[in-house]
Amino acid sequence: MSTTVISLGARFAKWGLGFFVFGVFLVFGIIGHYCIGANHPTGHQFMENITLWWACPWTLSVATLQLGGLGMVALGLTEIVGTRLSVGRNHASVTTTPLFLCIAGLFGVFAVGYPGYFVFDAIWPSFYYSPVPQGKNAWLLGQALFIAVYLLGALPMFNNARRTINLVSTAAT
Repeated sequence: MSTTVISLGARFAKWGLGFFVFGVFLVFGIIGHYCIGANHPTGHQFMENITLWWACPWTLSVATLQLGGLGMVALGLTEIVGTRLSVGRNHASVTTTPLFLCIAGLFGVFAVGYPGYFVFDAIWPSFYYSPVPQGKNAWLLGQALFIAVYLLGALPMFNNARRTINLVSTAAT
């Protein structure tokens, strides 16, 4: 499926804003976690392991949603503004694959990192707090996989935006 550059940029910006706001909403879960505390006792190794982010297991997924959303907004707006300012690119056709990869990546990070945490905790109780290496590594690798999916979409969009900016600078001279 293909669409115009400006339409793709608008869709990137809209989805990015949605992911950012969704991430803001999810922060309330982190605040609740801070208020209630851990559902399992934390061991000595947990206190020494900075990769566990010291407090809340959902920090990585929420930060990825928010930063990924802002990245999508930046890429989308760059495409819109750059295309408007460049010559002859307004009706160019581009694929929507980068958009779908970014959306799938951010939804996947959320699914594995936030509600998926409870699934992993049911399989490996206290995997995050003890930590249980198999559970922690599987959970983190699941999130990393979806971050990679997001990057597979963001990189071609970044290249499109870079080419559009080059066209703007060429048209200005």
